[in-house]
Amino acid sequence: MSVLHPIIAVTGSSGAGTTTVMKSFAHIFRREGIVAQVIEGDSFHRFDRVEMRARVRAADHGEGPQISHFGPESNLLAELAATFAEYGEHGRGRVRRYIHDEVEARELGGEPGTFTEWQPMAAGSNVLFYEGLHGGYVGPGADVARHVDLLVGVVPIVNLEWIQKLHRDKTLRGYSSEAVIETILRRMPDYVNHICPQFSRTHVNFQRVPTVDTSNPFTARDIPSADESMVVIRFANPKGIDFPYLLSMLHGSWMSRPNNIVVPGGKMGLAMQFIFTPMILRLMDQQKRALRGVA
Repeated sequence: MSVLHPIIAVTGSSGAGTTTVMKSFAHIFRREGIVAQVIEGDSFHRFDRVEMRARVRAADHGEGPQISHFGPESNLLAELAATFAEYGEHGRGRVRRYIHDEVEARELGGEPGTFTEWQPMAAGSNVLFYEGLHGGYVGPGADVARHVDLLVGVVPIVNLEWIQKLHRDKTLRGYSSEAVIETILRRMPDYVNHICPQFSRTHVNFQRVPTVDTSNPFTARDIPSADESMVVIRFANPKGIDFPYLLSMLHGSWMSRPNNIVVPGGKMGLAMQFIFTPMILRLMDQQKRALRGVA
């Protein structure tokens, strides 16, 4: 953790909705004039798309251990921890981008499914912001979580997570239902062993719970809308959280436990603004005080 160079990480599995949370933070950064160095978790994959598919095919034919993007074998987690450590100490490091599609290929140069070259981080950022699978990872050879000042988990109940992944991968990436289900099954051991434990380390968790039937996620035609869900927000340490203020500002919300508040799904973005703005401003205030001390 670092006062001079704070790090915020949003972690959640594929299809969980971390991109939505990222947009909420982007609004806060823009409104408060905060310069963020953004790191996408995909940029720390170990293999490009072609090599990853080859390794998956080999594993499916018994020519090696099962592998998925959820596990440490296919990610540069020691390098991610080192990047966080370097940024926390010096405010610098190296970054690259993973090229997801043709649009990004035209923007960044290169082929979809490959990486850009490593480049030095731009100077002058106030905070590092990470969004991906492993912001709270702890395992042999890599302790990513220890460097994070604010760790946020995005954890829909698993049926909803699967529905979101099925619709995203079929609609945006052109995969068949069978291919997406096969991926879900292949990733399950890594999901249990490497993704779920991170949510016991987060400072704040957002869990969306649908209020409509999702008992068979593999036949669902639509993703439950925000108005068809509730969001359970859990604080690891409720000390300093102004629950009366949140309850008064978020109509229809209530507390289910001393460290949990439940809000209507449509108010998730608003809740993030109320919760994270003071947390981020506190980090910035501590940074300014520390910089005055250094000067």
